[in-house]
Amino acid sequence: MLEIKQMVVAYGRVNAVKGIDFSVEKGQVVSLLGTNGAGKSTTLRAISGLLKLVSGEIWFEGERIDGLPAHKIVERGIAQSPEGRRLFRQMSVEDNLKLGAYSRKDTSALRSDMDRIYELFPVLGQRRTEAAGLFSGGEQQMLAIGRAMMSRPKLLMLDEPSMGLSPIMTQTIMKTIQDLQSDGVTILLVEQNAQAALSLADRGYVLEVGKIMFSDSGKALLSDDRVKRAYLGAD
Repeated sequence: MLEIKQMVVAYGRVNAVKGIDFSVEKGQVVSLLGTNGAGKSTTLRAISGLLKLVSGEIWFEGERIDGLPAHKIVERGIAQSPEGRRLFRQMSVEDNLKLGAYSRKDTSALRSDMDRIYELFPVLGQRRTEAAGLFSGGEQQMLAIGRAMMSRPKLLMLDEPSMGLSPIMTQTIMKTIQDLQSDGVTILLVEQNAQAALSLADRGYVLEVGKIMFSDSGKALLSDDRVKRAYLGAD
């Protein structure tokens, strides 16, 4: 579904992503791991069309998409729930969700899709008229994921969905990712909680200072000594 070829992305003269290659197959959950500054969020922003490539290529469903504006990439079927959630805090839950569907033409289906979001996250339905800024961090994360889902993405990119959340809320978010995969959504997950991310992942890639150092199935990476030492707190 998604193929990244020798992608280089820079901030000014500094290359944050240094010629990486990876792919995401339809129906998979793929996790990108790495410490702060490894290039994970930069990778997602480049795929979304928010950052221009220095070089390399991005292919989605057999078509090259690097160079397309961000709204056209959303129309192709890629949506991102960004790090920090980036909600419209003064607007209601329902209005935030509607904005996630701005690129859609099939407005007749919006109501049923919104109902599906409320089924996934009941608290959003119960408080749909309240301003997003009144919600807890975990509830805001639910809303950010729901907003991204309202574009009916084929590929959903989640950037640090568990950041700042309690262990219980983190479990809720990870269960939601499983449910979305069961619904047929392909997911590219950036997550510092390596244990949770790899437990879900069909495949994982480990980024260090802008380069992919190694990759394998999620299960294999969980038992990899290098991953254990660097990300799982093992000796």
